[in-house]
Order: sequence, then C-alpha cells, then structure tokens
Amino acid sequence: MLHTIFTWLVVAAFAGAGLFNAIGPAAQRQSFVRWGYPPWWCLLTGLLELATAALVALPAIQMAGLIVGAVIISVAAATVVRHREFSHLIPIGIFVVGLAALATSS
Repeated sequence: MLHTIFTWLVVAAFAGAGLFNAIGPAAQRQSFVRWGYPPWWCLLTGLLELATAALVALPAIQMAGLIVGAVIISVAAATVVRHREFSHLIPIGIFVVGLAALATSS
C-alpha cells in the first residue's frame, strides 16, 4: 500500500515538473539559459521528466524510472549549487525524498 502511494506521488511530481518545464513560462526558459543551457534544454528536461513519470508508473520498468529520475535530480542539484541559487534546493530535496521513499518501500 505504501509503495503504491509513493509511486503515485513520484509520478505526479515528475509529471507536474515535466509539464511545467516543457510548456512553462518564459522565465523558466530564461533560468535554463542563465544556467548555461541552450534555450531548448527546458523542453528536453520536461520531456525527460515526463518519461520518468511514465517509467515509474510501470512496475516492470520502475527501477529504470528511478535511475533516470535520480540522474535528472542530481544534475538539477549540481546546477543550482554551481550557480548558488540555493532556494531551488528545497524542491529538489523533496524529489530526492520521494525517490528514496519509493526505492526503499518495495
């Protein structure tokens, strides 16, 4: 039961983040450019987050989704630490907790 709850929380989080990054406001795209990524990187990140949500939702390939999600979150954390935008670490930490809770609940 707990595993199912964690699964759907992680799916919802990555799906929401993916939609926000893929079709988000111009300010979001500008943040990616400010961090040194090309303008289309926001769309790529969003698509990878949506793919992560889909992978996590499917039990047979859930571990692949956890790995992809961990890579995305690791890159996000490294980016915001490198650019000293520490306020972004709070939502990143929530994603880390969700991924860890799901990984250990099976």
